[in-house]
Amino acid sequence: MNVSVPIVITIDGPSGSGKGTLSQMLARHLNYHLLDSGALYRLVALAVIKKGVELSDEQAVSKVAEGLDVRFSLENGESAQILLEGENVAGAIRQEVVSMAASQIAAYPKVRAALLERQRAFAIGPGLIADGRDMGTTVFPNAQVKLFLTASPEARAERRYKQLCGKGEAVDMSELINDIRERDERDSNRSISPLKPAPDAVIIDSTAMSIDEVFAKILTAIK
Repeated sequence: MNVSVPIVITIDGPSGSGKGTLSQMLARHLNYHLLDSGALYRLVALAVIKKGVELSDEQAVSKVAEGLDVRFSLENGESAQILLEGENVAGAIRQEVVSMAASQIAAYPKVRAALLERQRAFAIGPGLIADGRDMGTTVFPNAQVKLFLTASPEARAERRYKQLCGKGEAVDMSELINDIRERDERDSNRSISPLKPAPDAVIIDSTAMSIDEVFAKILTAIK
Protein backbone atom coordinates (compact mmCIF):
# COMPACT_ATOMS: atom_id res chain seq x y z
CA MET A 1 0.00 0.00 0.00
CA ASN A 2 1.20 3.51 -0.79
CA VAL A 3 1.95 5.01 2.63
CA SER A 4 1.41 8.52 1.26
CA VAL A 5 -2.31 7.74 0.93
CA PRO A 6 -4.09 8.20 4.28
CA ILE A 7 -6.22 5.33 5.53
CA VAL A 8 -9.92 6.19 5.36
CA ILE A 9 -12.55 4.24 7.29
CA THR A 10 -16.14 5.24 6.59
CA ILE A 11 -19.02 4.63 9.01
CA ASP A 12 -22.42 5.32 7.48
CA GLY A 13 -25.92 4.74 8.80
CA PRO A 14 -29.21 6.35 9.80
CA SER A 15 -29.77 8.67 12.76
CA GLY A 16 -29.49 6.89 16.11
CA SER A 17 -27.53 3.90 14.82
CA GLY A 18 -24.60 4.76 17.12
CA LYS A 19 -22.19 5.76 14.38
CA GLY A 20 -21.27 9.06 16.04
CA THR A 21 -20.21 7.52 19.35
CA LEU A 22 -18.46 4.63 17.63
CA SER A 23 -16.61 6.92 15.22
CA GLN A 24 -15.19 8.89 18.14
CA MET A 25 -14.21 5.68 19.94
CA LEU A 26 -12.48 4.39 16.83
CA ALA A 27 -10.69 7.67 16.09
CA ARG A 28 -9.26 7.69 19.60
CA HIS A 29 -8.38 3.99 19.46
CA LEU A 30 -6.45 4.39 16.19
CA ASN A 31 -5.30 7.98 16.83
CA TYR A 32 -6.93 9.04 13.55
CA HIS A 33 -8.57 12.29 12.57
CA LEU A 34 -12.37 12.57 12.75
CA LEU A 35 -14.95 13.84 10.29
CA ASP A 36 -18.54 14.04 11.49
CA SER A 37 -20.20 14.88 8.18
CA GLY A 38 -23.63 15.00 9.78
CA ALA A 39 -22.29 17.73 12.03
CA LEU A 40 -21.23 19.69 8.95
CA TYR A 41 -24.83 19.88 7.80
CA ARG A 42 -25.93 20.70 11.34
CA LEU A 43 -23.27 23.41 11.45
CA VAL A 44 -24.55 24.89 8.21
CA ALA A 45 -28.10 24.71 9.59
CA LEU A 46 -27.04 26.43 12.82
CA ALA A 47 -25.15 29.11 10.93
CA VAL A 48 -28.13 29.63 8.62
CA ILE A 49 -30.49 29.98 11.58
CA LYS A 50 -28.14 32.41 13.35
CA LYS A 51 -27.75 34.52 10.23
CA GLY A 52 -31.51 34.59 9.58
CA VAL A 53 -31.17 32.97 6.16
CA GLU A 54 -34.29 31.27 4.80
CA LEU A 55 -33.95 27.47 4.82
CA SER A 56 -35.85 27.33 1.53
CA ASP A 57 -33.26 29.52 -0.22
CA GLU A 58 -30.84 26.92 -1.58
CA GLN A 59 -28.47 29.47 -3.12
CA ALA A 60 -28.14 31.48 0.11
CA VAL A 61 -27.71 28.32 2.21
CA SER A 62 -24.97 27.08 -0.15
CA LYS A 63 -23.12 30.37 0.31
CA VAL A 64 -23.14 29.82 4.06
CA ALA A 65 -21.81 26.29 3.49
CA GLU A 66 -18.95 27.57 1.30
CA GLY A 67 -17.69 29.86 4.05
CA LEU A 68 -18.04 27.44 6.96
CA ASP A 69 -15.07 27.55 9.37
CA VAL A 70 -15.10 24.23 11.24
CA ARG A 71 -12.73 21.92 13.11
CA PHE A 72 -13.27 18.72 15.11
CA SER A 73 -11.18 18.18 18.23
CA LEU A 74 -10.77 15.08 20.40
CA GLU A 75 -8.08 16.64 22.56
CA ASN A 76 -10.14 17.00 25.73
CA GLY A 77 -10.60 13.23 26.13
CA GLU A 78 -14.37 13.48 26.36
CA SER A 79 -16.94 14.05 23.62
CA ALA A 80 -15.58 15.62 20.46
CA GLN A 81 -15.48 19.39 20.40
CA ILE A 82 -17.05 20.85 17.27
CA LEU A 83 -15.62 24.28 16.67
CA LEU A 84 -17.51 26.75 14.50
CA GLU A 85 -15.40 29.88 14.00
CA GLY A 86 -13.50 28.83 17.14
CA GLU A 87 -16.62 28.36 19.31
CA ASN A 88 -17.54 24.92 20.64
CA VAL A 89 -21.10 24.35 19.40
CA ALA A 90 -21.26 20.58 20.00
CA GLY A 91 -24.33 21.03 22.20
CA ALA A 92 -26.08 23.68 20.12
CA ILE A 93 -26.09 21.63 16.91
CA ARG A 94 -27.88 18.71 18.63
CA GLN A 95 -31.08 20.69 19.15
CA GLU A 96 -34.04 19.09 17.37
CA VAL A 97 -34.77 22.25 15.37
CA VAL A 98 -31.21 22.17 14.04
CA SER A 99 -31.44 18.43 13.30
CA MET A 100 -34.57 18.84 11.20
CA ALA A 101 -33.14 21.85 9.37
CA ALA A 102 -29.93 19.91 8.65
CA SER A 103 -31.90 17.04 7.11
CA GLN A 104 -33.74 19.52 4.90
CA ILE A 105 -30.68 21.35 3.59
CA ALA A 106 -28.71 18.11 3.13
CA ALA A 107 -31.02 17.39 0.18
CA TYR A 108 -29.86 20.53 -1.66
CA PRO A 109 -27.40 19.69 -4.48
CA LYS A 110 -25.64 23.07 -4.20
CA VAL A 111 -25.06 22.59 -0.47
CA ARG A 112 -23.73 19.06 -0.97
CA ALA A 113 -21.40 20.29 -3.74
CA ALA A 114 -20.10 23.10 -1.51
CA LEU A 115 -19.23 20.66 1.26
CA LEU A 116 -17.92 17.73 -0.83
CA GLU A 117 -14.33 18.92 -1.34
CA ARG A 118 -14.18 20.27 2.19
CA GLN A 119 -15.03 16.80 3.51
CA ARG A 120 -12.38 15.15 1.34
CA ALA A 121 -9.80 17.59 2.66
CA PHE A 122 -10.15 15.96 6.09
CA ALA A 123 -8.36 12.85 4.76
CA ILE A 124 -4.84 13.45 6.04
CA GLY A 125 -2.31 11.16 7.72
CA PRO A 126 -2.20 8.95 9.59
CA GLY A 127 -5.88 8.30 8.77
CA LEU A 128 -9.47 9.42 8.97
CA ILE A 129 -12.69 8.09 10.47
CA ALA A 130 -15.52 9.54 8.38
CA ASP A 131 -18.98 9.38 9.93
CA GLY A 132 -22.08 10.10 7.87
CA ARG A 133 -24.70 8.86 5.43
CA ASP A 134 -22.82 8.89 2.12
CA MET A 135 -19.19 8.63 3.17
CA GLY A 136 -18.60 5.23 1.58
CA THR A 137 -20.79 5.82 -1.47
CA THR A 138 -20.08 9.42 -2.52
CA VAL A 139 -17.43 11.23 -0.50
CA PHE A 140 -14.83 8.45 -0.10
CA PRO A 141 -15.78 5.73 -2.64
CA ASN A 142 -12.22 4.38 -2.51
CA ALA A 143 -12.04 4.10 1.29
CA GLN A 144 -10.08 1.07 2.48
CA VAL A 145 -12.79 0.08 4.99
CA LYS A 146 -16.52 0.82 4.72
CA LEU A 147 -19.00 0.12 7.51
CA PHE A 148 -22.76 0.62 7.58
CA LEU A 149 -24.49 0.66 10.97
CA THR A 150 -28.23 0.21 11.29
CA ALA A 151 -30.89 -0.55 13.93
CA SER A 152 -34.67 -0.66 14.11
CA PRO A 153 -36.52 2.70 14.33
CA GLU A 154 -37.81 1.67 17.76
CA ALA A 155 -34.32 0.94 19.10
CA ARG A 156 -32.97 4.20 17.73
CA ALA A 157 -35.90 6.17 19.16
CA GLU A 158 -35.32 4.61 22.57
CA ARG A 159 -31.66 5.67 22.50
CA ARG A 160 -32.63 9.20 21.52
CA TYR A 161 -35.33 9.25 24.21
CA LYS A 162 -32.82 8.34 26.92
CA GLN A 163 -30.36 10.90 25.60
CA LEU A 164 -32.90 13.72 25.64
CA CYS A 165 -34.34 12.74 29.01
CA GLY A 166 -30.82 12.79 30.41
CA LYS A 167 -30.64 16.42 29.35
CA GLY A 168 -33.92 17.15 31.13
CA GLU A 169 -35.93 17.59 27.91
CA ALA A 170 -39.56 16.51 27.69
CA VAL A 171 -40.01 14.11 24.76
CA ASP A 172 -42.70 11.81 23.39
CA MET A 173 -41.56 8.34 22.30
CA SER A 174 -44.19 7.95 19.56
CA GLU A 175 -43.21 11.31 18.07
CA LEU A 176 -39.54 10.31 18.11
CA ILE A 177 -40.32 7.07 16.26
CA ASN A 178 -42.37 8.95 13.68
CA ASP A 179 -39.64 11.57 13.25
CA ILE A 180 -37.01 8.86 12.73
CA ARG A 181 -39.14 7.03 10.17
CA GLU A 182 -39.83 10.25 8.30
CA ARG A 183 -36.16 11.14 8.29
CA ASP A 184 -35.22 7.65 7.09
CA GLU A 185 -37.73 7.99 4.26
CA ARG A 186 -36.40 11.42 3.29
CA ASP A 187 -32.73 10.44 3.51
CA SER A 188 -33.19 7.15 1.65
CA ASN A 189 -35.21 8.60 -1.23
CA ARG A 190 -33.45 11.89 -1.93
CA SER A 191 -32.11 12.17 -5.47
CA ILE A 192 -28.59 13.18 -4.41
CA SER A 193 -26.47 10.72 -2.39
CA PRO A 194 -29.32 8.76 -0.78
CA LEU A 195 -28.72 6.85 2.46
CA LYS A 196 -27.68 3.32 1.48
CA PRO A 197 -24.80 0.91 2.15
CA ALA A 198 -21.90 0.92 -0.30
CA PRO A 199 -21.78 -2.36 -2.27
CA ASP A 200 -18.58 -3.34 -0.43
CA ALA A 201 -19.64 -2.15 3.04
CA VAL A 202 -19.77 -4.38 6.11
CA ILE A 203 -23.33 -4.06 7.46
CA ILE A 204 -23.80 -4.20 11.24
CA ASP A 205 -27.27 -4.25 12.83
CA SER A 206 -26.89 -2.86 16.36
CA THR A 207 -30.54 -3.27 17.42
CA ALA A 208 -29.74 -5.91 20.04
CA MET A 209 -26.09 -5.02 20.62
CA SER A 210 -24.30 -2.84 23.14
CA ILE A 211 -21.85 -0.15 22.05
CA ASP A 212 -18.93 -2.31 23.22
CA GLU A 213 -20.20 -5.29 21.22
CA VAL A 214 -20.53 -3.20 18.08
CA PHE A 215 -17.07 -1.70 18.63
CA ALA A 216 -15.55 -5.18 18.91
CA LYS A 217 -17.26 -6.18 15.66
CA ILE A 218 -15.94 -3.05 13.94
CA LEU A 219 -12.37 -3.80 15.04
CA THR A 220 -12.73 -7.33 13.68
CA ALA A 221 -13.97 -5.98 10.36
CA ILE A 222 -11.02 -3.57 10.14
CA LYS A 223 -8.46 -6.27 10.92
